[in-house]
Amino acid sequence: MRSVDWVVLLGSAGFLLAFYWWFFWSKREHRVSARATAGIQEVEVTVKGGYDPDVVTVRQGLPVRLNFRREESGECTERVVIPDFHINKPLSAFATTAVEFNPEQEGTYDFACGMGMIHGKIVVVPRGRADS
Repeated sequence: MRSVDWVVLLGSAGFLLAFYWWFFWSKREHRVSARATAGIQEVEVTVKGGYDPDVVTVRQGLPVRLNFRREESGECTERVVIPDFHINKPLSAFATTAVEFNPEQEGTYDFACGMGMIHGKIVVVPRGRADS
């Protein structure tokens, strides 16, 4: 192999490592607990290359409103899907869309973009438990 071949090979390997690190290993969870006012738990979730926060803790048995504020226009984030609550809702670019549901069972529920590439979690805790 010539030295140019080695440079191309090492450059490609470096690019792939950086790519995988950025998309799969660099992200840290940002957790937030919903605040209950007027009988509804509410959280604003910013959509821009991911969900922020990407983990939302809510209490069981109280209605939830997730306000998805989408700050981009890419195709991947034009929908939010929460399968366990039968939600598949379009998100308008540069606007806020409310998604409402009532979590009756405690547990962890996933949500994602329409393409399944960007993920978040909803953690439902028992109603009497203090926010974590």
